[in-house]
Amino acid sequence: MTTLVRHLTFDCSDAYRQGTFWAEVLGGKVSDDDIPGDPEALVEAEGITLLFVTVPETKTVKNRVHVDLQPQDRTRDEEVERVLELGAKLVEDHRVPDGRGWVTLSDPEGNEFCIERSRGERDAAN
Repeated sequence: MTTLVRHLTFDCSDAYRQGTFWAEVLGGKVSDDDIPGDPEALVEAEGITLLFVTVPETKTVKNRVHVDLQPQDRTRDEEVERVLELGAKLVEDHRVPDGRGWVTLSDPEGNEFCIERSRGERDAAN
């Protein structure tokens, strides 16, 4: 018998706000059961379910685990711009002149995540 990961859970200050940000990033949706002010928000998107839980502590150090995103229908650079417009912040740019690399961003509460090249960009480089 196997064990499955049900969802990836993030502690945060405002579960619904975090949920709506990540739903936009991933093209998913916040559960119809969740409303602003709820202590949790569940985000369902293709391939992953994220749960945001409001806690009293704030984030103080770098994440030990983070999400790596690979755009499906746009380039890495287009995705970086789109996610910045949604409210992410640039943490560190690891892109290199030959097109490889990734960009590290943070969500509205400072959780780091990376955006890598799309499958098409990877295939074109090989």
